[in-house]
Amino acid sequence: MSSGRILVVEDDFDISNMLRIYFTGQGYQVEVAARGGDALAMCRRKLPDLIVLDIMLPDMDGYSVCRELRMATRTSHIPVIFLTQKDERSDKIAGLELGADDYITKPFDIEELKLRVRSAIRAHQRLNMTDPRTGLPSGRLIEEQLRRLMRRDDWTFILAGIDHLDIFNDAYGFVAGDEVLRFAALLFGDVLDHTGTENDFLGHASSATFTIITYSPDVGALVSQMRRRFQEEVRPHYNFMDSERGSVALHDGAIGPLMTLSVGVVSGRTDSFADIREITETAAERRRAEREPRVQVGQ
Repeated sequence: MSSGRILVVEDDFDISNMLRIYFTGQGYQVEVAARGGDALAMCRRKLPDLIVLDIMLPDMDGYSVCRELRMATRTSHIPVIFLTQKDERSDKIAGLELGADDYITKPFDIEELKLRVRSAIRAHQRLNMTDPRTGLPSGRLIEEQLRRLMRRDDWTFILAGIDHLDIFNDAYGFVAGDEVLRFAALLFGDVLDHTGTENDFLGHASSATFTIITYSPDVGALVSQMRRRFQEEVRPHYNFMDSERGSVALHDGAIGPLMTLSVGVVSGRTDSFADIREITETAAERRRAEREPRVQVGQ
């Protein structure tokens, strides 16, 4: 599966060829244009996920290319990373004012450019309704799936949330927290692969909340497997002492609970709903009802 489509706009053949070979090796589809006019024509034919744009071009400068991209509705959203030999603050400001997403100066570190490209594409994907941390559908893509449920009754909607993720983030940092989200996404996907159906849907609704739509006849087994595996497999994300103690030692000396999974389940087979908001609200209420006894004990 491609990591995305990159258009490199660079008139120096050695640089453009190096970028093409490198990013192709990283799993991207790469096209190259040596002139700004060619780049604009290529974008009109097929939209790239990102443009690496040199400022010094033979026919028009990169600023003009960026300006035209931003003025056209079809290309206005494409992330642009400027690539130039200039290193003056005014040049960077000029590029950013035109709507460029980033700016890197020659000679550049290819690993740094790789990270900037990946970051820009992920941000773009987020705006197009996927979560950048897990790659799962979010926002309107989840809403679209929910609207389809209103036309049938053989579904089950599961709202699965990671409780106490905020405490984990406080103790271990947000990078470790993002790793937990990716772990959860992979775990839920694996459970669906083994226990669900080929038409099941997995989305990332909010920071610590996932949505599952399943047509499995045995939802109980699916949810039970999610719970069991999460409790067992989340432990390695903690250090040895916290895992053995069964609680998190916070920086202020307080003790916090380990992460748990709470689930709210509603089904078109047994419940009737007037709209998609009622589906999500009912699932959230059932998830809260499951969480509250544990929260009260912790208090």
